[in-house]
Amino acid sequence: MAGGRLTTHVLDTARGKPAAGVKIMLYRISGQSHRKIAETVTNADGRTDAPMLAGEALKEGQYELVFCAGDYLRATGQGAGEVLFLDEIPIRFGVPDAGQHYHVPLLISPFAYSTYRGS
Repeated sequence: MAGGRLTTHVLDTARGKPAAGVKIMLYRISGQSHRKIAETVTNADGRTDAPMLAGEALKEGQYELVFCAGDYLRATGQGAGEVLFLDEIPIRFGVPDAGQHYHVPLLISPFAYSTYRGS
């Protein structure tokens, strides 16, 4: 059954506000294949302007969101230098039912992150 969607947003827990300007890449994982299928940047509300995938484009299987947190942390003065504790943050997850809504948010700070299945 198709018709679901995949959404995300990023919150900066150190600053207590949405993380604007975070580049996010979405990959479809199948066996040894790791293929980029979407790329976007968060808006002023820390959200994407549209779902990462929706309708027939969302299929059952394994996916990975990669958040370019290091670029954001450097841009907001929370990180400096070439090597940061957190830089690109990958979150691999499964979609067992393509008809559902999967919301995968990221909460970040310079030294920690967390995620969960949101609504």
